[in-house]
Amino acid sequence: MIEVDSLEKRYGALRAVDGVSFQVAAGEAVALLGPNGAGKSTAIKSITGLVRPTRGRVRLAGFDVVKRGDQAKAVLGYVPDRPYLYPKLTGRELIRFVARLRRVPDPEGQAERWLDSFGLRDAQNALIETYSHGMRQRLTFVAALLHDPQVLVVDEPMVGLDPRGARQVRDLLRSHAGRGKAVLLTTHSMEVAEAVADRVLVMHRGRVVAGGSMADLRRAVGRDDADLEAIFLQLTEEAVAGAAPASSSEAPASSSEAPASSSPWLEGR
Repeated sequence: MIEVDSLEKRYGALRAVDGVSFQVAAGEAVALLGPNGAGKSTAIKSITGLVRPTRGRVRLAGFDVVKRGDQAKAVLGYVPDRPYLYPKLTGRELIRFVARLRRVPDPEGQAERWLDSFGLRDAQNALIETYSHGMRQRLTFVAALLHDPQVLVVDEPMVGLDPRGARQVRDLLRSHAGRGKAVLLTTHSMEVAEAVADRVLVMHRGRVVAGGSMADLRRAVGRDDADLEAIFLQLTEEAVAGAAPASSSEAPASSSEAPASSSPWLEGR
């Protein structure tokens, strides 16, 4: 469902993403982990069509993100790390707007169902500018899931959520994959990655340095009882130790955040 083949993204001489390849199958949830500056956000923006790769190919449900962008984005649900929500709309108005862009059958019924599911019914007629950060995050999930996307990409899903909301999102991601959809998430929470992901990919300096199930990763580090945090620290420390001192593959923080569309829903029409 997600096919990433030799993906590269350069900013001048710097490589934010350097020859990354992986796949996410239908019914699978994959977590993309890495320290700050590893290239995760740039990879995600390339996968979702918000930046154009320098080289390589990304396909979503068989559609090339560059050559067949409209079809690729039609099967995509995207929750960015810093979502933009129109502040002068109410929550319900935003959902109706997104449902029409996505051509969702019965937009009123879908809005009702999802707002209720995410505990936003009481605030549905309030302006979004009055919402807390956690409420905005939940509303972003509603907008991403309205059309039941075949591919769901989530960048730092737990930011601003209370424990109940975080658990709901974990369950939702597992449920979405369980219905035969593909889920790709980035997170700094090892607990979330362990709870949600079937496989984990570890990025460092623009490259995937390890990947597989927990059993695979434990074998890779030679520690049968290691948790994901210990595995992650060992793998990234080994990658640092083995890197050339003047490596050009790691973009600075300002470079890894490429300009994105002002609204992911408009991009996904």
